[in-house]
Amino acid sequence: MSKLNYIWPFFIVSNVKDSVDFYVNKLGFKAEYTGPTGDPFFAIVGRDNAYLMLKAIANDIKPLPNNTRHEWGRWDAFVGVADPDALFEEYNSGGVAFRQLVQNDGDGLRGFEIADVDGYVLFFGRTMI
Repeated sequence: MSKLNYIWPFFIVSNVKDSVDFYVNKLGFKAEYTGPTGDPFFAIVGRDNAYLMLKAIANDIKPLPNNTRHEWGRWDAFVGVADPDALFEEYNSGGVAFRQLVQNDGDGLRGFEIADVDGYVLFFGRTMI
């Protein structure tokens, strides 16, 4: 059986520049690609082995985070983190706003939630098993 190496979620965003700014300046990601030059509408941001693709399509095509569709659609991405408490402290000291503080939840997970500029919710955490 072949091994899966990674997954890169793809988010439709309102403004690529604003999204890249959030991920780079707030969450410590690196802008791996932004284009086309001059008027970018697509970007790839990453940190360690976690990457996101961001694309602004058209003014009438809006972001649609899962939680806006149904309350049970809690997250748009789960980011596995070995030490969620340390990452929480890093982000907290940088002034990041949290949707949920670091905690153990009823699903056997420890972590925290952050909403990006378009409302996409990322859970940074790990299983408690």
